[in-house]
Amino acid sequence: MSDTYELRVKGHLDDRWSAWLGGLAVQRQHDGTTVLVGPVVDQAALYGVINRIRDLGLPLLLVKRTGS
Repeated sequence: MSDTYELRVKGHLDDRWSAWLGGLAVQRQHDGTTVLVGPVVDQAALYGVINRIRDLGLPLLLVKRTGS
């Protein structure tokens, strides 16, 4: 069972980063941010995504569980 998460980062990511970020959908916003949305299987996978965002040097603005 997976929970659905929304992560918002400062800057725009290209769609090609989706696979590297656990298959999360990449949604570029008009305010210069990117929203990553999708299922995350567990907390370890969530921390993995957060670490990859850190590795890209993007400021993490929001992490929100939106459903299960």
